[in-house]
Amino acid sequence: MQDHIRYDILAQEALRGVIRKVLTEVAATGSLPGEHHFFITFLTNAPGVRISAYLKEKYAEQMTIVIQHQFWDLKVTDSYFEIGLSFSDKPEKLHIPFAAIRGFYDPSVNFELEFDTMMADNEDILPSEIAEYISVEDETGDAEESAPAAADKKPADDAETAEKSDDVKEDDKSGADVVSLDAFRKKN
Repeated sequence: MQDHIRYDILAQEALRGVIRKVLTEVAATGSLPGEHHFFITFLTNAPGVRISAYLKEKYAEQMTIVIQHQFWDLKVTDSYFEIGLSFSDKPEKLHIPFAAIRGFYDPSVNFELEFDTMMADNEDILPSEIAEYISVEDETGDAEESAPAAADKKPADDAETAEKSDDVKEDDKSGADVVSLDAFRKKN
């Protein structure tokens, strides 16, 4: 039987609403509460994504940003967010539709959301996981190095990234609450 309601799409939109709500609260206060910080992975070639040509060339398929110590001009709407981040001491403004987000992870509380990206005709597109992780400047102003991750890895699973970041440890995701939409899909 065909799902004419498309519960999978409704569930994804509801879960993206969690990210929208969290970012809206951060935008309102101008800072992250406590030790919270976010890894957000998004498809760079998704409709509506606006990043510099330099970043688009370097991260042709997807990239992960870290929102932690230094960010500016965070603006959140119903369909996208904009944020200013520093990449290798160069300020950049990113425009990211919520529909382009593949993953959201807050290592301070081991909370993670993963999404399938949907294209025209409701065809699931699962691109190869080419995640490159970027850290914004830390509080001392020292830029952290970006490190490419191996296929099918998450931010805290990549040993190189964990070694290069004082804020993310390799075992941060143990016991993480991962919500995957596959659990809600009806198997044919």
